[in-house]
This record gives sequence, structure tokens and C-alpha cells, in this order.
Amino acid sequence: MLVNAKEMLDKALAGHYAVPHFNINDLEWTKAVLTASEEMKSPVIVGVSTGAGKYMTGFKTVAAMVRAMHDSLGITVPVALHLDHGTYEACYDCIDAGFTSIMFDGSHFDIDENVAKTKELVAAAHKAGLSIEAEVGGIGGTEDGVTSAGEKADPKQCKMIADLGVDFLAAGIGNIHGIYPADWQGLDFNVLAEIKKEIGELPMVLHGGTGIPEDQIKKAISLGVSKINVNTELQLVFAKATREYIEAGKDKEGKGYDPRKLLKPGYEAMVEECKYKIKEFGSEGKANA
Repeated sequence: MLVNAKEMLDKALAGHYAVPHFNINDLEWTKAVLTASEEMKSPVIVGVSTGAGKYMTGFKTVAAMVRAMHDSLGITVPVALHLDHGTYEACYDCIDAGFTSIMFDGSHFDIDENVAKTKELVAAAHKAGLSIEAEVGGIGGTEDGVTSAGEKADPKQCKMIADLGVDFLAAGIGNIHGIYPADWQGLDFNVLAEIKKEIGELPMVLHGGTGIPEDQIKKAISLGVSKINVNTELQLVFAKATREYIEAGKDKEGKGYDPRKLLKPGYEAMVEECKYKIKEFGSEGKANA
């Protein structure tokens, strides 16, 4: 049974670890995330961006696949199916499709519109039994065609959104989507600490978890980050393993071109990467905590 993410993140905040949010893009991604989380006995959030949902032919298809695979694999750890960086319209689509959690990204609106739309969606999500994440400030880079320079969040605006009853909050603190550049200045922990003072005991979300040094991950968790998003890292290890398989000519051996064989190295690489991140975030063994 899939669950919403509120309880798992409240426990993570109290226990000083972070629940991994892994974005999925197809069946291999989903199987890798669920398999690794079950093996490590870690709660997990399965994230789906609007673009990935469209690629997989729609949110209803995604929800059906995740639920069926969850049951077929005999998954026992808490799993939330979450919309990542959702538009206003996509949030309602995911509520209808059977997701258990949504994120409304109103960070590109002015604060008054962000507040108004978030307030409405909090009511709709909670009425349907879903958890909801909101965002203040910008996460640098491009996600689903939306580009941000990575504006750092205003702590006072974070409080305005937090007071609406959201279950967890994403805030820009210098983090970016994709691969971090060599001249990246690192996370702004002063801003993170100020936000935490304003919002109190509300779990925070760190987007752009790919490539952030472990010491910064640990410090962010100590300051109240309870959910960390990973997407690019899984794409990178999948691409690397698949490339090595083909360049070694293994696709030409026997029936090496069979897609189940062709995709297997990438799948296995993602399982190992998920397990590594679970250890790094401290959620191993926390499924029944």
C-alpha cells in the first residue's frame, strides 16, 4: 500500500536523517528504486516530474505501474508516489490519478499568487488524503522547461507558505538541478538556518541532490532537511553502464541486443546508486522507525 509522505518526513526530521526522493522515468527506474529501498529497509519517495509523466503516457499510467510493481515485488517499506515540481493543473491531475503526494511549484509566481494557489491546493490535497510540498525561491537550472537562476528563498515568505499547512517545504539555498558547475559556491547554510527559525518543526526539502558533497548533505540534514531529491545521478550511472555494455560489444554477443539484457547493466547501476544514497542520507533501516 502506498502512503503519503507526511509521517515518513516527520519521523526523518525527528530522527535527523533524510528520506530519499528518487525520480523515475520508466519501468527500469521504478523497479530499481523500489528494489533498492526494500533491500535497505528505507522509506522512499518515488518522484515523477510533469515531463516524465507525459513520457510514460500520463499520470494514471504511472500510478497504475507503481502500484502494481509495488505489490508484485512484495514491497514492505513505506512508499509515497509524489508529483515533482507540479503545475497547478498537474496537481489536480495527480490527485485524480491516485498519487499519494504532490508538489506545487509556485516559486515563479509573485508571493501573493503563490500563497493563493498553494492554500487552495493544500485544502484539496488534504481532503483527498495526500501530503503536499510547496516551494519558495528558485532551484537553479532547468526542470521541465522552466529555467531558474537559483534565487535564494526569503525566510519571511517561507513562513507565509509554511503557515498555509503544507507538509514539507522546498526552498532555494543555492542548490541547482543537474550537474553542478566547477565554480558552484555551495549551499547557503545561513539562509537555511534563517528559514528554519521562521518555519519551526516543518520538514524541509533539498532539491538538486546530485553532486552535493557529503559534508554539505550532512550539515543540511542537521539543519532540518528531511527529504533530498535525486534524479540526474541515476541518469548518469544508467547512461555510463549502458554505454560500457555497448562499447564492449556485449550487445552483439548471442542475444545481447535483447532489451532486457541491454537495459540490465543500467538497471543494476541504478540499484547500487540508490543504495549508496540511502546510506548517505541516513535512512537505511528506518522503514519501521
